[in-house]
Amino acid sequence: MPSLPAIARRHTDLGDADVAWLQLLQADWQIVADLSFADLVMWLPDRQGHGFWAGGQMRPTTGPTSYVDDIVGTFAAHGRRPLVDAAYEQGRIVREGDPEWRDDVPVRVEAIPVRRDGRVIAVIARNTNLLGVRTPSRLEISYLQTAADLTQMIAAGYFPAEGQRSDHADSPRVGDGFIRVDASGRVVYASPNALSVYRKLGLADDLAGHALAELTRELVPPRKRPDEETLSAVLGGRAHRDTEIASGGIALIMRAIPLRPVGEHIGALILLRDVSDLRHRDRELVTKDATIREIHHRVKNNLQTVAALLRLQARRIDSEEATSALEEAVRRVGSIAIVHDILSQSVGETVEFDDIADRLAKLVTEVGAEPGAVRVVRVGEFGVLPSEQATTLAMVLTELLQNAVEHGFGSSAEDGGNGLVTVRVRRRGDVLEVTVDDDGRGLPEGFDLDATTSLGLSIVRTLVESELGGHLTLGTSPEGGASARISLPLD
Repeated sequence: MPSLPAIARRHTDLGDADVAWLQLLQADWQIVADLSFADLVMWLPDRQGHGFWAGGQMRPTTGPTSYVDDIVGTFAAHGRRPLVDAAYEQGRIVREGDPEWRDDVPVRVEAIPVRRDGRVIAVIARNTNLLGVRTPSRLEISYLQTAADLTQMIAAGYFPAEGQRSDHADSPRVGDGFIRVDASGRVVYASPNALSVYRKLGLADDLAGHALAELTRELVPPRKRPDEETLSAVLGGRAHRDTEIASGGIALIMRAIPLRPVGEHIGALILLRDVSDLRHRDRELVTKDATIREIHHRVKNNLQTVAALLRLQARRIDSEEATSALEEAVRRVGSIAIVHDILSQSVGETVEFDDIADRLAKLVTEVGAEPGAVRVVRVGEFGVLPSEQATTLAMVLTELLQNAVEHGFGSSAEDGGNGLVTVRVRRRGDVLEVTVDDDGRGLPEGFDLDATTSLGLSIVRTLVESELGGHLTLGTSPEGGASARISLPLD
């Protein structure tokens, strides 16, 4: 389905400012549709003057629809929709005529010109399914009267408002809670849902007749409500904006739309929504995230304690082979601890792996070689990886770097301290390729990965193939040393 800007660019002469105004109107026209119990269709004037293009469509959530099918992107030639023609040419709301029949459904149509800077730039057709019409209740009468005020504002160019927009993704809808206040901010009518919300705040009687801002001050402690200016502006119905109030475990969002159908302020529509459950879940998520970070922090601390104990044990053993094995265990435990350290500082369950890779390189060169004997450089970026994948990849990278340092150069670089290990990283679509090259002595003659007894390579192969679902190959690097290449699918 084409978007409003795409239709406007392709078929009309509307400028960018006009399209922005129409998009601003579309952001709020669900309110108009719900208050009207009617479908809204936005008709844009054709560039050649031959008719109108349907640039947007909105169905009501409060009543039956008049359009089963989507009509966005369709064309209506002049004469096909005479009310739309008349509203555009005369610049007034047109509602004359008999109902239209669509699939055996009678539909009353009203055409509302959309005015901006004194010009009519589009027409909104309001289509009411008459099969659901009955004697209206007081709630429905209040809805329809407010809808009439808003449509007059649209025709006069007073709506939408160019001021502050809603900052809340969970902005209130008409059915959540509806309050109509007069010019002084006193409640004229409140829907049952709105009354229920205020009963939760401690209201004992009806809302009607109360000055909404003053009543809210009485029910909500000062530290739980917005500043006085915001409270008066929103609940007094003078500012087109929203605010949030929380008190006694109750949280609600309130949004005001000032009404001035003929230019003079006559009151406001105030929508409110009880978001107590949403805010409770938000707090639970924040607590959960903090708990997870604390767990990662404690795991990191425990792993560092284990590494310290292994290092202490290695110093007390005379066997060089046992000492080497313990040092390898220290590096493996340390690589996992680094991942948990990064996770303890992040909010989600993903990590920037570049920092981990650089810290692993430093860990390996400090423990596995003489100071300054071997350098590790990284070419390319790992980017963001899921924590589980990062933990396994950290162990793999540690083993590959350790093999390059230990078996490529021994305890010190043979060329006097210029040993180089290069970690090359490349992302190709959903595949991550990592190559560890060194300029050392290279692989032994006749080396066979399938027949090797190296614990480190066995660990790497198992982790790459079983845990990461990837593939490991060994060969000769461009510098003449050993080269280990892994490729793995990205989650």
